[in-house]
Amino acid sequence: MQARSALFDLYGDYLRPRGGRAPVAALVKLLAPLGIAPPAVRTAVSRMVRQGWLHPMRLVSGPGYLLTPKAARRLDEASARIYRTHRVSWDGRFDLVLLRSPVSRRDAARLSFLGYGMVDDHAWVAPRPAEEIDVVLTEAAIEYERFSACHAAGSPGAAQVVGRAWNLTEIGRAYEEFVATYRPLVAGVTARSSDEEAYATRFQLVHAWRSFLFHDPQLPPSLLPEHWPGTSAAHFFDRHAGRLRPAADRFVERCLDASVTRRS
Repeated sequence: MQARSALFDLYGDYLRPRGGRAPVAALVKLLAPLGIAPPAVRTAVSRMVRQGWLHPMRLVSGPGYLLTPKAARRLDEASARIYRTHRVSWDGRFDLVLLRSPVSRRDAARLSFLGYGMVDDHAWVAPRPAEEIDVVLTEAAIEYERFSACHAAGSPGAAQVVGRAWNLTEIGRAYEEFVATYRPLVAGVTARSSDEEAYATRFQLVHAWRSFLFHDPQLPPSLLPEHWPGTSAAHFFDRHAGRLRPAADRFVERCLDASVTRRS
């Protein structure tokens, strides 16, 4: 787990609901259970400041960092997808983006994160429009046009679009592997486990689940095959993320309080 990626998870899952700010000492303490060393945390924080994700500020407990509006917006959108709080209904329209030139690997990853799948080098499609798509393509200096393509659920046209843009067999297999990998890990956290153990396990669980945002556009049920593995995987994630949350929250609060106490 890289420090920068872990910081995004930390701010999005724990610090955003607490004002989106934290002292450096707390950031170091909160990433320590994940095996991330203090120098790596500070280097990642500096990089995120340069990229416009964090803003340095002075807190009562000392130097700290606050989420920028851009970062808060991105994390809120990611959280809605991680916890599947968006509507799953579909109006039969795909958001089709036609590009004048192919995107780089980095920009392709950004489009995938927003839920778009590549039909070919010059065409990307999503089951619902993403607010950030225009910003991403404008920043990449790529000329493009956007259209709304209508296909009835279950129609050959809709199935063809989905089949070209996403490998559902591969995504489904990844969901099955996710459950098989993390079932013994979460089962090892019981009522006798420490809050730190619950926090570290939950952090890894959410971090792994977050990776699906780059691969799964979260298609509506009408566009998915029967017995979709993503459905049972989502139930598994929700159950254990919720079960471990209280203990994880207690550990986070202690780390934040310790930073304030130490400074005062």
